[in-house]
Amino acid sequence: MKILSADFVTSAAAGGRADGIPADGLAQIAFAGRSNVGKSTLLNALARTKLARTSAAPGKTRLANVYRVAVDGGPGGPGRWSAYFVDLPGYGYARGGAGSAAELAAVAAAYYDARGSRLAARGSTADDANREARITDPGVERSNRATLHLIDSRHPGLESDIQAAQWFDSLNVERYVIATKIDKLGRAERARNLRELERVFGNAVMPISAATGEGLEELWKLIARVARGQHR
Repeated sequence: MKILSADFVTSAAAGGRADGIPADGLAQIAFAGRSNVGKSTLLNALARTKLARTSAAPGKTRLANVYRVAVDGGPGGPGRWSAYFVDLPGYGYARGGAGSAAELAAVAAAYYDARGSRLAARGSTADDANREARITDPGVERSNRATLHLIDSRHPGLESDIQAAQWFDSLNVERYVIATKIDKLGRAERARNLRELERVFGNAVMPISAATGEGLEELWKLIARVARGQHR
């Protein structure tokens, strides 16, 4: 697989709005998780370039930052294909206290509401929904949006992560649990924490290390399935 390009598109959802979120039918992969869980670092590792800004200080990402990645071949099959990566603000920490935390929550809420709001504004129909999604099999409606719920593998079962998962589920968001920083754990602790993550979140867990590259190939396979409407 070859990364042809990886470019910043826009910062959207400022002030609780999501007007800048692309609506051209390409797959959208949202990166969500606690502040400093490694969202931007993982995005950069996937894109193989310094695409998103990273910081040791939590709360760096303040808006929904949208990037477009174009790929040739790989798990998406022969030929070129593209997807948007959406780096959402981290939850669980916010500079500026409760008011700032509420602002960041509004950004995430605006992103997930964006598609429904656009369809409602022009009179939603099944045909509208089909046109906005990529359909790979005739007559079958498939979703090409998914959320990677990043959770620090060293801290399974934190209340903020559980609350976020419940919120995603209330919105019927396609959510995949990604256990980040797995290289920080020894073998026994790794096995124990992955079991706990699966128990708490009720999902299969994908262990990832942006530092060592572990799990990135499997994650690209997941992204390709989303792009082709073949996940779930």
